[in-house]
Amino acid sequence: MRPRPSLNRSLLRVLGLALLVAALLPVPAVLAQDEEPPQDDAAAEAEAPEEGDVPDIEAILEGDEAVLGGGGYTYDPGDRRDPFKSLLQARDNDEPQGPRPDGIPGLLIDEVTISGIFRTPRGWVAQVQAANQNKSYLIKVDDQLYDGDVLSISRNEVVFKQIVQDPTALKPFREVVKKLNP
Repeated sequence: MRPRPSLNRSLLRVLGLALLVAALLPVPAVLAQDEEPPQDDAAAEAEAPEEGDVPDIEAILEGDEAVLGGGGYTYDPGDRRDPFKSLLQARDNDEPQGPRPDGIPGLLIDEVTISGIFRTPRGWVAQVQAANQNKSYLIKVDDQLYDGDVLSISRNEVVFKQIVQDPTALKPFREVVKKLNP
């Protein structure tokens, strides 16, 4: 006579659960072997290092003083970002490094105002004026400014791509839209 299949499955489930519970329960004998026996004071004193084995404390303190005084370690980041400076602190100088050239390449996007937009056979041209100069310049698409370039010019606005010097920003640039008639 054959046993019923549902009885075999039930028996296998019970045995599997029993093995799982037995595997998860800690065995006291194994845990007791891992613990160290308590030491008495005489054994603790025997393991303590002697005077000659202790490193020279004066040498350690002198090394600590040299490091704290700035003479123990120096770091030269070269042309990379210094990993020891916080990214959350604002930079002292938001302007790109170096002297600004004359003309359109020396203009900052935040300093210019749009004074006119013209349509030519080659496309749109914008007349901009710098805030600190009495000169005006004609710019077209893809012209380079000091902190970005011109993305597009339309009938009423100019779109600039400004390079952002913020290491916490997701993109290294932002789009600045300047309108002809604000």
